[in-house]
Amino acid sequence: MTQRLMAIDTATIYFRAFHGVPSSVTAPDGTVINAVRGTLDAVATLIEQFEPNQVVAAWDDAWRPAWRVALVPEYKAHRVVAGTDSAEDVPEQLVPQIPLVREALSLLGIPVVGRQDQEADDVLGALSRTWTGETRVVSGDRDLFQLVDDPANVSVIYTGAGMKKLQHVTDGWLAEKYGLGPGQYLDFAALRGDTSDGLPGVAGIGDKTAAKLLTELGDLESIVTAAAGEHGSLTPRIRANLLASREYLDAVRQVIAVGRGLELDSVPTLAQPQWAAFDEFAALWGLGRPAARAKAAIESIRA
Repeated sequence: MTQRLMAIDTATIYFRAFHGVPSSVTAPDGTVINAVRGTLDAVATLIEQFEPNQVVAAWDDAWRPAWRVALVPEYKAHRVVAGTDSAEDVPEQLVPQIPLVREALSLLGIPVVGRQDQEADDVLGALSRTWTGETRVVSGDRDLFQLVDDPANVSVIYTGAGMKKLQHVTDGWLAEKYGLGPGQYLDFAALRGDTSDGLPGVAGIGDKTAAKLLTELGDLESIVTAAAGEHGSLTPRIRANLLASREYLDAVRQVIAVGRGLELDSVPTLAQPQWAAFDEFAALWGLGRPAARAKAAIESIRA
C-alpha cells in the first residue's frame, strides 16, 4: 500500500487562520488565540479529508534568505519592517501565537522541520524529493505548484481559496487552469512574476502570454534564445522586453526554485504524542474543539 505524506507549509496555514478567525477568539487570560485555534482546525480538516499516513510541518527558519535577496534584492522587500534590515512585518497579535503553533504541533507528535537559511518552501521541495510514496504538499503559495509531478505522485493541496474550497493541484489541473504542460510552472512563474513576493516578471507578459510562449517554445531558455534570434512568433515589444530581462530571468528562476540545494537524509515520521501535556496546553489557552479535533485526527493516523 502506498504511503501518503502530507507536508504542510505551516506559515501559510497560521497566517490564513489569523486573518480568517475573529480576533475576539481569546484564551482564558484574554490573549488572542485565533491563529492557534484556526491552525489546529485546519490540520484536523486536512487529515480527515486526505487521510495521510505521515504529517510533517515545514517551518521558515529564514523567511527571506540572504542568498535569495542577493540574487533579486526586491524579493519580499515590501514586507520588511521599515527601519530594519530583515524583520518581517507580522501583525502584532500574531507574533506571540507563532511559537504556540509550533508547540501545539510538536505536542501532537507532528515533526516541525526547518533548515538554516531556508524557507519552508525549500523544506517542502526536499521532502517531496525524499519521500518515496505519495506526497501532498499543503500551501497557499502558488510557487509550490512547481513541485507537481503526476508520475512521481507529488501534488499540491492549494489553500488559497480557503479551507472550505481546497483545490487539489495536479498536472491535469495546471493544464486546465493555465494551459501548461508538466514541469513548466517554474518558468511560467518567472515570466509572469509574483507581486506578493515583490517579483515583477517580464513587462507585458501575464498568464496568457507566458503560457502561450511555453506552449510554443517549451521552456524559458528556449524562449530567451528565440528572442535573441528574432523568432517570428515573438512581437517586437515582447522580444525587446525578454532581452532586457535576461539577467533578471536567470536570477529570478533561482529565487523561485524551491529546495534545489537542500538535501534531507530522511523524512521524519510522527512522534509519540504528548497527550497529557497537549491537554494541559489546550486547557491553558482555551483551544476547545479545535484541539479535540486535531487530537482525534492524529489518533486516526496512529490507529
